[in-house]
Amino acid sequence: MSKKPTREEAFKLLKKYNRSESLIRHALTVEGVMKHFAEILDEPDVEKWSVIGLCHDLDYEMYPEQHCIKVKEILTEEDWPEDYIRAIQSHGWGLCCDVKPEEKMEKVLFTIDELTGLITAAALMRPSKSVLDLEVKSIKKKWKDKRFAAGVDREVIEKGLELLDMDMNYIIDETIKGMREVAEEIGLKGNL
Repeated sequence: MSKKPTREEAFKLLKKYNRSESLIRHALTVEGVMKHFAEILDEPDVEKWSVIGLCHDLDYEMYPEQHCIKVKEILTEEDWPEDYIRAIQSHGWGLCCDVKPEEKMEKVLFTIDELTGLITAAALMRPSKSVLDLEVKSIKKKWKDKRFAAGVDREVIEKGLELLDMDMNYIIDETIKGMREVAEEIGLKGNL
């Protein structure tokens, strides 16, 4: 019988498989945004959303060729619940695995994972180097410039928006708000 992992256990596991500061910062970013969405969508288990966001790239640093596949093995050994494992795997849908996001939480994770990368890049380009003074219109402008943050797969974000059936401006705005809540931990408080 698997038990729900605590945030503390999840963070310990993340650090066991990830040494890269930028990957840990990305994990904290996605965790913050997932927690924010769980709260605004009145989800009953905010910690579950948080933990799934935190560990979504658990296998990426050590097993980049098996990303979203190896994580199932690792988390099964750790006795994580099947729905946690499925949610984490689903963020790689169409990229590195065939687990399609079905639940709202999975769809949010799928959408915001890439979006946080775009927002992070945009914040770092600002004179303030901060997410605290970043606006939706700045992100929309950067969105159109395909050379800006070229590694961010905008098609994945668009596919996620379709799955969620939510407005792009709303998702960008709430993702920024989620990142503001953890700005200090993710190095995007800047010099405001």
